[in-house]
Amino acid sequence: MELTNIKKVLIANRGEIAVRVIRACRDLGIATVAVYSDADRASLHVRYADEAVRIGAPPARESYLRIDAIIDAARKTGADAVHPGYGFLSEREDFAQACADAGLIFIGPTPNAIATMGDKQMARQTVKQAGVPVVPGTEPGLRDEELYAVAAQIGFPLMVKAAAGGGGKGMRAVRRAEDLPEMLATARREAESAFGDSTVYLEKLVEGARHIEFQILADAHGNCIHLGERECSIQRRHQKLVEEAPSVFMDADLRRRMGEAAIAAARAVGYVNAGTIEYLVDKDRNFYFLEMNTRLQVEHPVTEIVTGVDLVKEQIRIARGRRMGITESVIEPKGWALECRINAEDPYNNFSPSVGKITTLITPSGPGVRVDGGVYSGYEITPYYDSMIAKLICWGDDRPQAILRMRSALEEFIIMGVKHNIPFHLNLLSSFSFIAGKFDTKFVEDRFSMTTYEQPPSDAELETAAIAATLFAHRKRQLAGQVVARNERDTSNWKWLSRWERIHR
Repeated sequence: MELTNIKKVLIANRGEIAVRVIRACRDLGIATVAVYSDADRASLHVRYADEAVRIGAPPARESYLRIDAIIDAARKTGADAVHPGYGFLSEREDFAQACADAGLIFIGPTPNAIATMGDKQMARQTVKQAGVPVVPGTEPGLRDEELYAVAAQIGFPLMVKAAAGGGGKGMRAVRRAEDLPEMLATARREAESAFGDSTVYLEKLVEGARHIEFQILADAHGNCIHLGERECSIQRRHQKLVEEAPSVFMDADLRRRMGEAAIAAARAVGYVNAGTIEYLVDKDRNFYFLEMNTRLQVEHPVTEIVTGVDLVKEQIRIARGRRMGITESVIEPKGWALECRINAEDPYNNFSPSVGKITTLITPSGPGVRVDGGVYSGYEITPYYDSMIAKLICWGDDRPQAILRMRSALEEFIIMGVKHNIPFHLNLLSSFSFIAGKFDTKFVEDRFSMTTYEQPPSDAELETAAIAATLFAHRKRQLAGQVVARNERDTSNWKWLSRWERIHR
C-alpha cells in the first residue's frame, strides 16, 4: 500500500466521538472539519474543530445520513480523509465507496469488508469457513415447513431472527415447538415492516450467555492482532450500559482461543483498520461468533486504558498506509478498566429518554478517571439523536479498585436539568452479582431492580466475598461522614443524606 499523507480529516459524526477524533487529530498535527445539523450548531465538536460545515436539518436522515452533503463538505473544505466515528454511516459500504470515488481516504475498512460483515448470513458463512465457531442455525430463505423440520434438529429454545437489519427487530424467542408458527409469522411481519424484507432464519438460543468482544487491529502490511477482550454483558434491550476490560469470566486459555478465532475472522475478509469481533459465550465457556463491527466501538476507551494503545491514532496511522505501532496481540492487559455510559434517561421510569437543557454539569477527575463527553452546562439535549451525555471510564490496578474508583467518580458527577442514569450505575455497582462477576446479558432485565434490594449472595458468590467486603467497608466509611438534615415538612423527622443525595434530591 502506498504511503499517504493526511493533512485534514472531516469527521462524519457528532457528539463525544467527534470530539474524541478531533483530539487525536490535534495530537498528530492534522486539521479537522466538523459537520453539524441545525440542532448541533452550538455543540462542542463544532467549537473544537478547525472548520465546521452545516449539512442539514436536525433529523439524521436530513443531515448525518446524507452521503452527498458530507462528501460535498469534504470537497469544499479541502479535506483529504473522512473518519466515520460510530453509528450513522460508519458501517455503510456505499459511504466508504463514495469516499473512495471522491478521492477521499476512508479511515476504516474496505467497502467489501463492510458489506461482507454487514450481511449476517454472509458473515456467518465466511467466518465458519475460517474455522470460527458459530451458533447452530439455519440458512435464510427456507419455507416455514422446512424451518419446522430443522427446528427439531437444532432444539429448543431457539431464536427467530430477521436476515436483514438488527437492533432487536424481527427477533423472537421460541421455547416450545407449538409456539414456532406464531413466532415465525410475527417475526416475518416485523422484519417486513422494519427492513422491507421478511426473510428470517433460526438460531439456537444460548441462555445465560455473556457478550464478550475482541478488539482487532490490522494494517495493509499483513499485521493482524487483537488487543484483548471487553466484557459487554451488562445491557438492556440489546443496548450496552457498562463495559469492562478485561472480563472477569476469562482465563488465559479461553482468551488465547477466542483471540485466535477473532484474528482468523478478520483475516477471512482481508480486514484492514480497527474492528471488533463479538461473541456469545455460554456457561460452559463455549464461544460463538455473533457479528463483526467494522468500526470503532463506543467502549473502545477501556481497551485503550489497559493496553496503552490510542485506537484512533492507530486508525489514522493505518489509513496512511503505515505499519501499526503495535504488532503483537495483547495477552496480559495492565490493570482493569470500567466504562459507564451516562445517558439522559430516567432509570426509575423504564429508562425513558429525557430532553431539555443541562443547567449544571460538573464532571469528576483524579487519578485513573477519564470522561469522554460532548456536552456542557447550557447544552440542549434534543430528541433527534442518541441519549448519551458522556462516557465515564475508570482504571484500577485490579477490578475491586476500578469499581471503587468508579463509585467515587459517579458520586462526583453532577448533572442537573435532565434525568440521567447515574443512580442506575451506583445501584449496579453495589449489586452482589455484579461485584461477584455473576451476570449475563439478561441480568439487568431479569434480575436487577432499581427499587428492591438484591438477595444475599449465593454459595457460588462466596468466593468473591472479599471483593464485596472491600466495597462495603468503603461504603461504611462514606456513611460515617454523612450529615444529618432536618426534613422541612416534619421537624421531628431526621433524615440521613449522602453527599450525592443532597445534591440530586
